[in-house]
Parts: sequence; structure tokens; C-alpha cells
Amino acid sequence: PRRGSAACPSAASVRAAFLRFFQERHGHQRLPSAPVRPRGDARLLFVNAGMNQFKPVFLGTVHPRSELARYRRVVNSQKCVRAGGKHNDLEDVGRDTYHHTFFEMLGNWSFGDYFKEEACAMAWELLTEVYKIPRDRLYVTYFGGDASLGLSVDEECKDVWLRLGVPASHVLPFPSKDNFWEMGDTGPCGPCTEIHYDHVGGGRNAAALVNQGSPDVVEIWNLVFMQYNREVEGNLLPLPQHHVDTGMGLERLVAVLQNKRSNYDTDLFTPILDAIHRGCGGPRYQGLVGDADTGRVNMAYRVVADHVRTLCVCITDGIYPGASGAELVLRQILRRAVRFCSEVLHSPPGLLASLVPTVVEVLGEAYPELTKNTDQVMNIINENEAAFLSSLERGRRVIERTVQQIEPSTDFPVEVAWSLYGNLGFPLDMIDLMLEEKGISLDSTAFNKLAQEDAERKAGGTQAGQQEDANAYLDVHSLAQLQNNVPATDDSPKYAYTLGQHGQYEFSPCQATVLVLYKDQSLQKEVGAGQRCGVILDRTNFYAEQGGQASDQGYMIRLEQQDIIFPVESVHLCGGYVIHEVTAVETLRAGDQVQLFVDEAQRLACMTNHTATHMLNFALRCVLGDSTEQRGSHVTAERLRFDFDTKGPVTVEQLQQIEQVVQDVIKRNEVVHMGEVPLTLARRVQGLRTVDEGYPDPVRIVSLGVPLESVLTCNSEAAMQTSVELCCGTHLLQTGAVEDLAIISERQIVKGISRVIAVTGGQAKQAREVGQCLDMDVDSVSLRMKQGSTSIHEMQKLSKEVGQLTKVVINTAMPQWQRKKLQTILKALQRTANTAIKKLEIKQAKEMAEGLLSKHRNQCVVIDTIPADSLSILMKVVNQLCDKSPDTSVLLLSPQASGEVLCACQVSENCLPMFSAADWAVAVCAQMEGKAGGSPIVAKGSGSARGMQGALTAAMEFAQSKL
Repeated sequence: PRRGSAACPSAASVRAAFLRFFQERHGHQRLPSAPVRPRGDARLLFVNAGMNQFKPVFLGTVHPRSELARYRRVVNSQKCVRAGGKHNDLEDVGRDTYHHTFFEMLGNWSFGDYFKEEACAMAWELLTEVYKIPRDRLYVTYFGGDASLGLSVDEECKDVWLRLGVPASHVLPFPSKDNFWEMGDTGPCGPCTEIHYDHVGGGRNAAALVNQGSPDVVEIWNLVFMQYNREVEGNLLPLPQHHVDTGMGLERLVAVLQNKRSNYDTDLFTPILDAIHRGCGGPRYQGLVGDADTGRVNMAYRVVADHVRTLCVCITDGIYPGASGAELVLRQILRRAVRFCSEVLHSPPGLLASLVPTVVEVLGEAYPELTKNTDQVMNIINENEAAFLSSLERGRRVIERTVQQIEPSTDFPVEVAWSLYGNLGFPLDMIDLMLEEKGISLDSTAFNKLAQEDAERKAGGTQAGQQEDANAYLDVHSLAQLQNNVPATDDSPKYAYTLGQHGQYEFSPCQATVLVLYKDQSLQKEVGAGQRCGVILDRTNFYAEQGGQASDQGYMIRLEQQDIIFPVESVHLCGGYVIHEVTAVETLRAGDQVQLFVDEAQRLACMTNHTATHMLNFALRCVLGDSTEQRGSHVTAERLRFDFDTKGPVTVEQLQQIEQVVQDVIKRNEVVHMGEVPLTLARRVQGLRTVDEGYPDPVRIVSLGVPLESVLTCNSEAAMQTSVELCCGTHLLQTGAVEDLAIISERQIVKGISRVIAVTGGQAKQAREVGQCLDMDVDSVSLRMKQGSTSIHEMQKLSKEVGQLTKVVINTAMPQWQRKKLQTILKALQRTANTAIKKLEIKQAKEMAEGLLSKHRNQCVVIDTIPADSLSILMKVVNQLCDKSPDTSVLLLSPQASGEVLCACQVSENCLPMFSAADWAVAVCAQMEGKAGGSPIVAKGSGSARGMQGALTAAMEFAQSKL
């Protein structure tokens, strides 16, 4: 049938029909897709399911006055990415015809509105009446019960399907691993029902193939009925409100409706596959897999088509290829796509970016945000592709040369693989694939050991640190020898970078000569393969650790042998000499000509955080006063730390003001002026920010927004209105690239000196999002606390929630001003809860005591059992009773649901010293195989319910023996 006709609907019409069905026929509110960057959920790399944005509703943490809290019936089509983390489909993409990194999840939700009957009826109506799927090809599953969970068969769900006319032979029970859905280790969960489709049909019964991994019978829709909550202890409790959460992959549904066995044969992918064919000029896509796919050409088509969709969506939503977290995963996706374009499809550079308009054409109507920044997305892809193609070619030569050297062995050297992975950014699966083509294997255990050692070294492990120090700092004799014979290192190329046409930073290449090597506290002309050493060059573009900024990382290659990579692990400055700490892959000699490659992503992150440090210093002076002086700082790619003197803790209002000053400088996108000037001239600048350390002469000066000529003019006060500092660090060229700054920690490290830690860019944005979510959570608890409760259990539950929130607020990266504000609120809420619980316990104890007095009127010994939620309440009842009847000695037991029995007693002072409360409690609890303790007047303990009757008897016998 012609695609787009009623018999073969287009993907766009399938998506639209789903949304329209729930919106128009069943009163659902249609919502746009959330961005794929998770909001306020640090545990997720990407949004990977339609329900992610509704987690606060399911968890009950949604703010009661928020728009989210007003939703009852919702429908949407959600952009999802599953790569990295728990749900990682990356390595499977391309090998088959159904795995994807990006996919669309069609979903409808009920938040305390309809439940099983309506949800199943709507699903059946949509599939059979709207999409016209033959009923005999559909099979439904339901939860078959789980004795270990104490859950019976979901007969309600089964009966719903039977009433809808589904044949009993097509309604199938399955255990919890298939039909009980859980959000995580704790939280909302419940049974689910899945709808499966039989591609073969023809009147056969395919029930035996359901959930058996058969490509002929596939799940197309999952309806989850959230009716339980998994507690921390592992038990299940019914939810106060039932919810419905459904998810149906659009790609799989379209394959069914277009009568295709492969998702890649649907019109979600065919336009992209056609564009790939036009771009590479090779054979057309044929849908082949496995051994039939000669040269893995069809696999490459699928990889590129899938990955370019993911790249378009992620970059549009603000996730760019980078060095950590989701950004690192996206870089791996991009590089995997580039490799297949280059080495399998033999396409010219730029193919990947050229596919972006086609992706926008396919998805742009559903997700309009994709249409707004097409050029930017293409530029980012092209820039990253160009950088990687250069590394890819170098890595290919390294692998080919290494394979030739090791013949006839089939074991690839782990050290070379690690260098490819750590320095050229080769994804490990890509290394495996390239070796697999050549019949070579890699020892993954040894590779993982190297990765672990590297992680320990970066974490500052003692042994690694000692090894690093041995070659990174020159001993006094070697330094003197160098100063007599070798000129100091020219490191001015570290400042050689510019802004490109599209706002990207371009770092100039640098060639150098190895002057001398340093190993085992001696200068050497040659260092053998596998040895660590310090390399001193005549010039370098690597930034050595100084001025509080972490050193660059990267690698160097020999000009005459470009397929050998020498990783540069750290860089230090000693006596004017820049020492590059390197592990020699092969023999390295003085006189070797090398080319240097700085890790540009790490350098740019350091530049961003260093410029942000200057902005923060200026903001602190603006808010806290001119007397605020810097006491230290440290800048890394991940964050910045700044120490300063202060008269007291920085207030919430001051932290907000400091951040606002920085935001204003970012918005103005001021030019960062840098240059070297004579030290005497620099010191005359009014408002100059310096630290207590020696400066070189001439000295480098950094001014935000004000040209150096204006700053250096005699008697100029220009530096008073901005940040002007003496600094040797590398900086941004304009302040706007900082994007955002959030102070995530502030504390006094010693009296009079405070330390702040801040993050910038995407990390700052994420910290703010998390802070906003926690603010709403606290507001929600506060509102419920104000409403009050007459139930001790409810107040205890609220108190526990406050305690949990307090821990989260302490340990989560979020704006410090917001943390302080929330901590103040939570502290007050905890006091309110504790006071309310105490009052309710006293009131309850008073009522119970009066009841016991009436029951045991004029008795000198009262022994009884009462219900009490805690030992605290039980003790209060005993105290109240003895206060009202001073001549009475009281012992009360309270059996608990757990099988434990609580015991509390008090002896009348008139009975002392013959009658001891502690001895009484010990004697009674011993009968219950428990323990007790206390004073002669009051005591408490506990034991097992098995001995409770004997304990009551022993209590009376003990009292009678003493009175």
C-alpha cells in the first residue's frame, strides 16, 4: 500500500492519531515533550521514559499549587534517549533492526483519575478501532501474582480484558519479572499489562511465543497500574491514589501499522537512509543483518540514521558533545557515527551534519524546537567530526602499525589501547570493532585494571602521587645543570587561541623539540619504552599547573612517526622549565621533533572557570566590601574554589547578590582584555586585585570589559568598576561563554576565612534546577504541616519526610543561598513536627491513663496491656497514671505488629527501696526473652510476644513478693 494512505498511515499521522484520540475522545490534556536533559534528577543522564517528568506526581512530592499537581489526564509524545547508565542500547544499535538510542514514547497518564478498566478499554479501542489492527493478532498479558511479595493474581485486569472481548487464549498471566513494574528500589510500583502483536498472523495461536524473545511476536504497549509503594524496608503498601502510566514506542507501532518487520523500513527512517545513500554514493540500504551484511554496510546505515537523530535532539535540548556525563555519552555517539561514515560508508566529511535538515523534516512538526537552530546543530556536528576524523586517522595508523609489530600474536597491547581510549577519545567498543575486523583480541581485564589505576591516580592516590612527583619536579642539582646549559621553556603558545566564525575556540598547533628528559632525579638523553619521565621542550602550548589553575592534559607525537602517541598526564613549572609528565610508549630521545595536542575540552572548561573566578572575586568585593581579600583559589575543569577573608558567614541575601553581580557581567558579554606589562606599572593600577605571592616581570594583567590602555592610564579609576587582576592563567575572550555561575558551597574553613565552591555553565543550570525542585518539595511539606493533623502516625510520617529532605538538601549540589534558606525552613518544620508529636502523645497518654484509672480504681498495683505506637507513648501513659495516683505502681505492656512487646513501669516512691522498677522490668522482659533497664523508680524494656502471657503473670508475682 502507498505510504500515507489509510491502509499504510505515515508516522506523523500515527503520532497525531494517538494524541488526538486521548485529547478529543477521552478528555486528556496534551503536553509537549520535555527536553531530553533531565530536570532536577542528577541520577539520569537523559530522559529515558515518558514518565520522567511526572515523577513528582507519582512520588507525591509535587507542589500542591503547581501546574503539575492539577493534571488528571495527560497525553504526550516524549523524546527519549537510552545510552549510557542503566538503560544503555548504544552498543546494540545497528546490529539489529530495532534497537535505538533515540526513540519516541507515546503515553497517556491518569493521576488519581481512571484506572484499569478505562485504561485497557481506551487502549483496545485505539488499537482495534482507530489503527484497525486485527484483533486476532493481539495478545495481552497480566500479572500472575507473586507469593514472595504477598501479591495475588491480578484477576481484575484479566476480567477487564475478557469483558472487552479478548479471547481467553489471548489473555496470558506472567510473573513479576514481566508484569510487575517498579520505578526503582523504592517508590511507586504496581502490576502492568502488556499488549503484544503477532507479525505472522494467519489465524495461528502465537500465545507460546509471547515474552519469549521471538522477533515475530513483539510487545507494543505497556500499561502500568501504580497502586503500591515499595518502602525502604522492602515491603509493599497500597498507594493512597492509583495512577496509570502507559508507554508505547512510536517506532515499533509504526512498523506494525506500515506492515514492516524493521523499524528502519518505516518512514521515520527511510528519508534519512535515502539521504545517507545520496551523501555517500555507495550501495543502497537493503536491511541486511549479521553475516548477510557483507562489509557491515547496512549496519553503518542504521548506526548513522539512529545516531544523527539522537545528536539533533540532544544538541537542540542543550546537551553538547563533551567530556563528562551525558555530554561524554553524546560525544561517543557522534564519534561512533563518524567512524561508520568514514570507514564503512567511505563518505566525505560533513555527511553527518548534512543529514540534519532531513531529520528536522521528519521530526520537526512534532518537535518544533528542532526547526529553530538547524545551522547551530550542523556546525557543532561538523566541528566535532573534523576534530575526531583527525584523531581517527591517527588511531587507525596506530592500530595497523601495532598489529604488524605483534604478528603472529593475536593479543593487542593493553597499553596502546588505553592510550587510544584516554588520549584520542576512542570509545572502547570502537577499538573492539576495529580489532575484531583484524581477528585481534584485547584483554579487557587488564584494560579495566589500567582504567582503575588511572582513576586512583586522578583521585590523588598516595602511590600514584609519589610516582608523579618523582618526575614532575626537578631536583636542585638537575635544575642548576639545566640553568647553565638549557634556555627556559617558551610557553607563550599556551595563550595562542582565537574565537572562530561560529563562536568556537580555535587553538593554534605547536611544534617543539625535546631538549632533555628527566627520570630518577637525573637529566637523561634517552628514556626507554614503558617508562615514566619528565619531558622538557624548547616551547610548549601546555599550561603548567600554577596560579591555582590545574594543568593541561593531552598528548604529543613525533613528527617523523605520527602513529605513536605519548600521553601527557600532567604539566608542572619548575624554575622556568615546563615539565611534561609522559609515559614513553616507545623510546624517546633528546632532539626528537614533536607536535603537541592539548585536550581542548578540558582546557576550555578550565578557561571558563578561571574567568568565572575573576568575576566571583569582583562580585565578592562589590557585595562584601573593598576590604574583602583573596586568600587562595583552585580552578579545575569541573569547578572552582575561592577562599577569602570575611568577618562572618555570608548571608543568604549576600550569596544571591554575589551571583547576581556575576550574572550581570555574563549578560554584558564583556571582552576579556589580556596583556603583559611592566610590574611597576601594573602595581600603580587603582583597584588592582592581587594575592600575596611573587609575580614575574613583566606581568600578565587581565581586565574584564575595560581595555588595558584605560586601566593603565595614570590616575585612572577604571579598574575600580570592574575586575582587573594580575594573572598568568588562561581565560575566555568574552564573559558570555560562562553562561551561568552557581555557588554550591560556602563555609568558614577557619575563623575569618571563608571558602566558596562554584560551578558554571551546564553544571550551574543543573544545580539551579535541582534547587528549584527541592524548594517545591519543602514548600509542599510546609503546606501539609500548616494544615496539621490529629494523627500521631501522620505527624511522624511528616517528621520522617522532613528528616529525609534535610539529608538530601545537605548532600545535593544546589545554590548555597537556596540550601541555607531550605535548611532554615526544614529546621523550623522539624521543631514544629516534634512539638506536635509530643503534644499529641501527651494528649493520647492522658486519655489512656484516665481509662486505666477507671478500670483499676483504688488498686496499689496496675498491670495491663494497651496499644501504643511507641515506647515514648507507653512511658508517658505510665507517668500520667502515677502522677494521678502517686500510691500506685504501674507496669504496662504493648504488643506491636512486628511481634515485639514494649514494656514500661514506674514504682511508687512509697514502695522504695524494697520494690525496684528496674528489677521489675528485667524480671518481666526476661520472660519474653528480652532486655530492660532503668532506675529504681522508672524502667523500660522489650521482648517477644511469644512470652507475653508468662510476662504478665511474672509481673504480678514479682510485685506481690515485694509488697
